[in-house]
Order: sequence, then structure tokens, then C-alpha cells
Amino acid sequence: MSQGWRISADACLRSRNTFGVAAVAPWLIEVGDPQQLAEVLALPQVQAHAPLLLGGGSNLLFAGNPPGAVIALDMHRIEIIQDSPEAATLRADSGVQWHALVMWTLQQGLAGLENLALIPGTTGAAPIQNIGAYGTETGEFIQTVIAFDRGTGMLLRLPADACGFAYRDSVFKRNPDQYIVTAVEFRLPRRHALRMDYAGIADELAAMGVSDPAAMDVANAVIRIRRRKLPDPELIGNAGSFFKNPMVSAELAQAIASEYPALPSFRGDTPDARKLSAAWMIEACGWKGFREGDAGVADSHALVLVNHGHASGAQLLGLARRIADSVYARFGVWLEPEPKLVGASW
Repeated sequence: MSQGWRISADACLRSRNTFGVAAVAPWLIEVGDPQQLAEVLALPQVQAHAPLLLGGGSNLLFAGNPPGAVIALDMHRIEIIQDSPEAATLRADSGVQWHALVMWTLQQGLAGLENLALIPGTTGAAPIQNIGAYGTETGEFIQTVIAFDRGTGMLLRLPADACGFAYRDSVFKRNPDQYIVTAVEFRLPRRHALRMDYAGIADELAAMGVSDPAAMDVANAVIRIRRRKLPDPELIGNAGSFFKNPMVSAELAQAIASEYPALPSFRGDTPDARKLSAAWMIEACGWKGFREGDAGVADSHALVLVNHGHASGAQLLGLARRIADSVYARFGVWLEPEPKLVGASW
């Protein structure tokens, strides 16, 4: 990679997506220097079709082969750029594995990301999806996103308030053809109020015998919960939660609750919005543990679609559509996929 990037033809992508589905890219370009992105994007192999930016492959489904070049950012540095007794600002390259970053921050005595432990994928994907879990979202701790603007051909520094963070959403996700995230800067405190009232974290800490938890204890509790509930992509292909929890009006949520009082409902982004549990509705429709050939739903969590070995992306997408149709037929609520779909649309 002497020139800052390398290119391969007819590249197999099976090992580059956590679903483990077969896909072939006409060109795979691995970039080790963000300053070379303008040169890479000007290549004729990239100009032929809109390129696909690929991180850890943990938030996408190849329902078909990508029609154009695939660009993978191969940058893996983490550094503290500003420090104080109260907090620190750090910069992580987009290719850094997310869980590795979380654990690194905790080892430096920094808090904030502990509830996001063991989420698969890379740091570059975190602001795009505004990844979240157990009551925490990444956008809360992002100070700046460094991104390559394809329109201007320049690297930009976007402060958090320019990133449009919302539930599993951001300006980067809404404008996928404009930005390439190359690094993220986080502002993390050394002490903050731990969030332990979500999804059994307090109970897990008690089971661990921890009475006065630190941020690392919360991370370990989250890791234990996630390993129990979510299948390991190293053992069975999956992309974590496949469906978003749907956001509906408070009025609709109340109407559904009158018929299904056990359906979990959470406060939404606005006072008149509610977030419903997609997992509960999918399980109520009988999909948990379902299997058809090698495409199925995890028996440990109804939100997780799994590849038992040789399912195609098209088969997994077909199953997802049937699940969504059944939820709408019963509850009147449409589900949307969380992963990016390649080679198909929802």
C-alpha cells in the first residue's frame, strides 16, 4: 500500500460481512491514507458505479453483488489529543474496531461508552448509524466527525451539532453519497452517572456481586448480557438487531396497548412519540427460533436474523420481509431494517 491504497479485482466479500453471505465486488480498494481518497474516487473503476463504503460489514446485508467498487478504510489509530483531570478528547480512525475502542477508553479511565460494549463493527460506522444500546447513544459523546466530502474533495471537521444525530440516524446516513467518515473525536468524562436502569444491567451487576460499580463493571455486565442474548457472528452469521424499534404516535401506541398491554413501549424523540419493542411483536407473531433452510431467526433474540451456513442474502431479505408483513398484519406497525441493504431495496 505504498501509494496509500491498493486495489483487487473480483474480490470475495464473504469474510467481510458478519452475515457471512457470499458476494463478489468487481473491485475492492483498501485505503490506508484518507488524504488519498480524492485520488481513489477518481479511478475509472470507481467512476463506473457509485462505490460502496465497507467497514466491518456488521450493519449490512448483501442481497446481491455490489454493482461497483467497494472501498474499505484500513486505518486503525487511537490517540488522546486533549487531556485533563475531568475529561479527555480522543481521536479514533474509522477502521478501529468499535468494541476495541470502548475497552481502550475504559482502560484509560474514561467513561461514557461502557453501555456500548461488544457492539460489532468499526468506529467509522458509529456516527453514521448513531449506534446505541442500553440507554446510551454514540452521538452523546461525539465531539467532531472528520469526513471526506465527495462534492468538494476535502476533509471536513463536522461538530456534533452539524451531524444531525437522531435514533439510528445522522446526516451521514441521510446523505450516503456525500460523506466518507475517516475518523471520530470523542469527549469522554473520567466520572459520570452510570446508566444501570436499562434492560437488566442492575440485576446483572448484582449477579456479579458488584455493589459499587465503576464504568468497567457496567461494560462487563453489558458484555455478559449481550453474549447471553445475542449470537456471536464468529459462530453464526448475523448483523445483530435486524429491525429498528418502530417510532409511532402516542395515540397509536395507546391504542395498541389497549389490546396488547404487555407490549413494551418507551418514550420517543418527542413528547407525542413512542418507541415500541420490535422484538416483542416479532416474537408474538411466532418467528423467534424460526428456520427455513439456512435462513432463520435466532432462538435467543427475535430481532436477530441468522445465517446457519449457506443462506443467501436474498433468502435472508425474503424472510425479513415476511416477518415485517406479519407484524403489520397483526399490529398495524411497519418495521424497517437497521442494516444497509446492498443489491436490493426494502
